[in-house]
Amino acid sequence: MRSIYLGFIVACLISSADAATKPNIVYIICDDLGYGDVHCLAPETSKIPTPNADRLAKEGMIFTDAHSGSSVCSPTRYGIMTGRYSWRTRLQKGVVTGFAPSLIASDRQTVASFLKQQGYVTAAIGKWHLDFEYLNPETGDRYTQKEHKIPPVGARIPDGPVHRGFDFYHGFHHARNMEAVIENDQVIAHDDVVNMLPRLTQKSVEYIESRAGKAAPFFLYVPLGSPHTPIVPSPEWQGKSGLGDYGDFVMQTDNVVGEISSALAKHGMTDETLVIFTSDNGCSKAAGIEKLAKQGHFVSAHMRGSKADIWDGGHRIPFIVRWPGTVDPGSQSDQLICLTDLFATAADIVDAEMPSDGCEDSVSFLPALSGRPISSSRAGVIHHSFSGHFAYRQANWKLILARGSGGWSSPKENEVSPDDPVAQLYDLEADPGERNNLYLKQPDIAKQLLAQLKADVANGRSTVGRESKNDISDIVLWKSGSGSKPQQSKRKKKSQ
Repeated sequence: MRSIYLGFIVACLISSADAATKPNIVYIICDDLGYGDVHCLAPETSKIPTPNADRLAKEGMIFTDAHSGSSVCSPTRYGIMTGRYSWRTRLQKGVVTGFAPSLIASDRQTVASFLKQQGYVTAAIGKWHLDFEYLNPETGDRYTQKEHKIPPVGARIPDGPVHRGFDFYHGFHHARNMEAVIENDQVIAHDDVVNMLPRLTQKSVEYIESRAGKAAPFFLYVPLGSPHTPIVPSPEWQGKSGLGDYGDFVMQTDNVVGEISSALAKHGMTDETLVIFTSDNGCSKAAGIEKLAKQGHFVSAHMRGSKADIWDGGHRIPFIVRWPGTVDPGSQSDQLICLTDLFATAADIVDAEMPSDGCEDSVSFLPALSGRPISSSRAGVIHHSFSGHFAYRQANWKLILARGSGGWSSPKENEVSPDDPVAQLYDLEADPGERNNLYLKQPDIAKQLLAQLKADVANGRSTVGRESKNDISDIVLWKSGSGSKPQQSKRKKKSQ
């Protein structure tokens, strides 16, 4: 009996020591926040005060070359959760709209389910936007979008966040049915959209408070719905920026960072918590980009394009990391990373092997946090636009398989001249604004990048690992209107 008791004590001590070495992870992702919207990232062209993000940067590290997996919402979120590019699934362009089976297959691990296996408690508070179904709680019948623009209170969700690795969820699916407030696997209320950001802020703070004094580390994923439309700053924030509703909403979004940081500090968790602040893509035209520019505020800073575009303004995003004791205050990294890299980084942090059948496009940026080079088996990063146009980034070179923006900015594909080159090639070191197209002048580089893109698509993964396959058989690299014969990556079709 004595030996059993001692064994129990030793096991508890080992468990406690193990938990102490694993940091809490708070991942705050804004919705449509441009690189130039964060003041410290572009002080000469940013007119919106963001004191809390700026403070986070002062206490941590800025990544200047971080990219979302796509230039729109759903695909980026899929990449964060799975470490895999979304275009490997059924979602070849655009976004999902809800009332449909989850984009994340039930047998695919997420970063949340993985961290649970490593002893973490997990929560998601915010916008999901990865599809799930709504069921009638009495009959089990599926509600349809045609019947219900807003899912009714009481509707059950059989394939939501709590079925993809999260112990707790509170939030909404996407902007067009933001009124439907969801907790765990059920719609619990209908509420005015202006209340959503304060609600998510409060719930995030409450969750942190609930973890105070607990032994197990936690992973808190906070996918905000702001400053995406509807642009609805709370009354107390209206007029604060002097730049209209969008500027006010950005300031209120920045305040979430402050509230979360304060909650961590209040409960003595700052030093044991890794905080990441980022965005899912560039700023949307709905923010009134041209009007803001006339007021001296440039949402994409020096970059060309915005949300939905294949140019950097569509997918180069703010990325700030604070982790006391690991990340030097006021530091900066110019290394190339992608939001698909969270999964591999989390695995590296907890010193665990990534799933051999997942994380196909994820590379750990943990070395960068201490100022060391990232060791990557990935040759480059693949970009993807709202319309499904591809681009490939390797070192300072970027190849775009489109004549125009690939998204919402002009010129779109149907607006370009037939005499323009069928693709774009930029030296981002010399031309960060992507204005000097070198596609015809550097054919060998373009050919090399295209070959690597084709390989990364066809192989089902862009990193070294177990053989993998895409969920669909034919992924079209050259979209209609790009001026080139469509080229496909052929793979045997499999279930998602």
